[in-house]
Amino acid sequence: MFRAGPPSHTLLRPLLLQMSLLLVLAVGRGLGRASPAGGPLEDVVIERYHIPRACPREVQMGDFVRYHYNGTFQDGKKFDSSYDRSTLVAIVVGVGRLITGMDRGLMGMCVNERRRLIVPPHLGYGSIGVAGLIPPDATLYFDVVLLDVWNKADTVQVSTLLRPPHCPRMVQDSDFVRYHYNGTLLDGTAFDTSYSRNHTYNTYVGQGYIIPGMDQGLQGTCMGERRRITIPPHLAYGENGTGDKIPGSAVLIFDVHIIDFHNPADPVEIKTLSQPPEACNETAKPGDFVRYHYNCSLLDGTKLFSSHDYGAPQEATLGANKVIEGLDTGLQGMCVGERRQLVVPPHLAHGESGARGVPGSAVLLFEVELVSREEGLPEGYLFVWHEDPPANLFEDLDLNKDGEVPPEEFATFIKAQVSEGKGRLMPGQDSEKTIGDMFQNQDRNQDGKITMEELKLKSDEDQERVHEEL
Repeated sequence: MFRAGPPSHTLLRPLLLQMSLLLVLAVGRGLGRASPAGGPLEDVVIERYHIPRACPREVQMGDFVRYHYNGTFQDGKKFDSSYDRSTLVAIVVGVGRLITGMDRGLMGMCVNERRRLIVPPHLGYGSIGVAGLIPPDATLYFDVVLLDVWNKADTVQVSTLLRPPHCPRMVQDSDFVRYHYNGTLLDGTAFDTSYSRNHTYNTYVGQGYIIPGMDQGLQGTCMGERRRITIPPHLAYGENGTGDKIPGSAVLIFDVHIIDFHNPADPVEIKTLSQPPEACNETAKPGDFVRYHYNCSLLDGTKLFSSHDYGAPQEATLGANKVIEGLDTGLQGMCVGERRQLVVPPHLAHGESGARGVPGSAVLLFEVELVSREEGLPEGYLFVWHEDPPANLFEDLDLNKDGEVPPEEFATFIKAQVSEGKGRLMPGQDSEKTIGDMFQNQDRNQDGKITMEELKLKSDEDQERVHEEL
C-alpha cells in the first residue's frame, strides 16, 4: 500500500551530484572495488547495545520499517541524521532501496532495539562517495533505533490479557459495544486513551464505524474481557496517519477493556434467583400496584442506585410508564417474595443519552424483590366496587337528602365503601386526590355539586359511547 518511489533523504537514495544514478546504485549494492589485498570484503559490523526484553517480531526482508539514525564518520563527525529533520525513515528493507550495509544491518532488529552499524565502503558509497557529503572509500557509522516494523501480509493480532471465567455471550457483528482503551504506537508512545476523558468509547461493531482492524479485533470478546489488539497500518490509518499523534504507516496497539455490549434486538434477560416459600397463585400484571426493593448497577459492577438506601421499597403501577420499560417488563409475572435478576439493554432503559448517574448506551443490571402487590383497576377507572354498586346510588351519596352532593358528602361516602371492603380506589395514588378527581368527573357543569342528572357510572358512560359509535 506504500508507494514504491525512492525517498528523498540522503541515505535512502544517493544524491545525484556529478555522478550517474546507475553507478551510485551499483556501488550501493556492493559492486565497488575489492579489498586492497584481494581477499574477501568486509561485512557490516553490528553492535547491539540495547536489546528490549520482549521481541515478538524481528525485521525480515520485505518488511516495512520506521527508524531514526545518526550517521557519522570514524572521527565522530556527523554527516547526516534523521533527528535533524524530525522525521523517521519509513521504507521497505531488503529490496534495494537502502545502501546494502543499512539493508543488512537492519535485519533481525526488534522494536526499540538500538544498534551501531559499521558499514565498510563497498557496502556504502564505495570509491566514489557522494560529492560534498561523503568522501570516497569512507567507512560509515550509524546509530539506529527501530520504532516500527510490519509487513503488507500482516493481519490483526489479538492477545488475551484477562478473560472472565463466565462468558455466556461474545461480541459479534451489529453488537453495540462500550469499552475503554489505551492506544500506543509499537514503540510504546501513547497517542490516545479513553480513560483521560472518563468516558467509554461506544460504537457498533462490524458496521464500518471504526477502523477495520478494531472491527476485527473486538469480535469474540466477552463482557469484562481485557485484550491487546495489534493493528497493521493498512487496517488502521494507512500511509497518511491521522492527526498529529498517529504518523503515516504506523502499527497501532490498543489495550481494551470491554465494559458491556448489547444488540438492538435484545430483550430483557430474566433470571429467577429465589422463589417465595409458599405457593404463588397470583403474579404481578399490568395495572397492578407493586412495591419492590432493587439494586441497580452497571455490568462491570459499578453501583448506581438502590432502594435500600432510602429505607423503603420503590412503588409503581405496572404498565403505566412509571418506570423504564425493561424494569416494568421484568417485574411482570413475579410472585410476592420472589427475587429476580434483570439485564436491561439501553433501548429498554435510558437509551443513548443515559440519565442522571447513568452513562449513555449502558446495559443495566437489576436485582429485584417483589415486596407486595395490589390488584390494579381497569384502564380509565379510579374506583371499582367488588360487587354490584348500590341500586340507588345517588340517594346513598346524598347524605343530608337535599338533592345535591357536595365534595364533602361524596368523599365521606367513597371512604366508607373502601373501609367496609365494598370497593377500592386505584392503588398507589393519593386517595384524597383520587376522590377529588372522581368528584370533578361527575360534576359535569363544574358548579361544586353533583345532581342526580349529572351522576353516571363509567360503565354506563362506556356503554353509551358504544351505542353512539354504532
